[in-house]
Amino acid sequence: MLQVNEIREQKEAFIKALAKRGMDATADIEAVLQADEERRSTQAKLDETLAESNRYSKEIGMLFKNGEIDKANALKEKTVALKEESKVLQEQLSTATDTMEQLLYILPNIPHESVPAGTDENDNEEVFSEGEIPALSGDALPHWELAKKYDLIDFELGVKVTGAGFPVFKGKGAKLQRALITYFLDKNTAAGYTEYQVPHLVNEASGYGTGQLPDKEGQMYHVTGDDLYLIPTAEVPVTNLFRGDLLMHNQLPICCTGYTPCFRREAGSYGAHVRGLNRLHQFDKVEIVRIEHPDNSYAALDGMVDHVKGILRDLKLPYRILRLCGGDLGFTSALTYDFEVFSTAQDRWLEISSVSNFETFQANRLKLRFKDADGKNQLVHTLNGSALALPRVIAGILENYQTPEGIKIPDVLVPYCGFDMIV
Repeated sequence: MLQVNEIREQKEAFIKALAKRGMDATADIEAVLQADEERRSTQAKLDETLAESNRYSKEIGMLFKNGEIDKANALKEKTVALKEESKVLQEQLSTATDTMEQLLYILPNIPHESVPAGTDENDNEEVFSEGEIPALSGDALPHWELAKKYDLIDFELGVKVTGAGFPVFKGKGAKLQRALITYFLDKNTAAGYTEYQVPHLVNEASGYGTGQLPDKEGQMYHVTGDDLYLIPTAEVPVTNLFRGDLLMHNQLPICCTGYTPCFRREAGSYGAHVRGLNRLHQFDKVEIVRIEHPDNSYAALDGMVDHVKGILRDLKLPYRILRLCGGDLGFTSALTYDFEVFSTAQDRWLEISSVSNFETFQANRLKLRFKDADGKNQLVHTLNGSALALPRVIAGILENYQTPEGIKIPDVLVPYCGFDMIV
């Protein structure tokens, strides 16, 4: 959530920055400032009323002490009226504050200055690429055909049990999935991330804290009987572990990793681009989350990018990195780098990780602060990234490592799988 005091001080700069997302935020910004003015004006009236009531209370005590009973009783009547007035003002303040917060909730984050202008994924900037795209035989298969041929994933069985977008992994397919999860967690913990096992459902406050609510409410599975939400990513419960905390500056950075299944209602349209593992309602992901000092967050973002690079180098998968343009940037993000693996059999790039800096946007919602070296309370910066999302990594491995003899397992995964070929 944007900070209203910064909007007040830099209104035109905020409108200009949000234009990079392809939106005219003028009316929204004006509405926030109007609500803020109402809130501040009501707060000032309330403070004045309470101060006057306190002053009268002290005078009443002195008047009774001096035997001036009539004057004391007259002032008591005024304090009763002031208490009623303050009660009304408290309600007005609460309404004005709620109105302002609801308006702030629908404003996205300000893009970082390095974010390119653009309307959609076609305007994203490629900033890095690495790895050779393998030359496959003419009869190379996409991963959904390989999964069927080698009996690794049963999409039809998932439809039987639940519905489309809920695949069933089996045999060596399940073991490959488990190997990747363990390998990713081992890489992350070796890099200094503390592993957490977190709930797979969160309350509404957690959804608002990291920005999934109200922005993505329709994309989340809602357990209405308990008013809980199935998580779309481990980012939500992991970041919310620190909601409302006041940290000391020497506690930063806090580095977390966790594996969870992820649930999203967004599986979407039909066609080859969403076939197989390309887009699912349920999938597995290993996440990394950092809570950083504002001065260090962009260096931390670069470190997270390098960390994901290292994983993909280990897997020997051809990949590229994109800096997302304003129109493709997530609601909560100030700067995002997307990693994409090249699927040779599909002849297309598949997104397998997003690494983002949210600056203070999530922290302001979470009321997550730290006390700096001078004893001043400040909002932290939060960051997160996929390290990695499994479905498209598995798709890339199956497609890029296929041979006439079978599917070769990347060398780094062999100790985790216990086999080096799927035949």
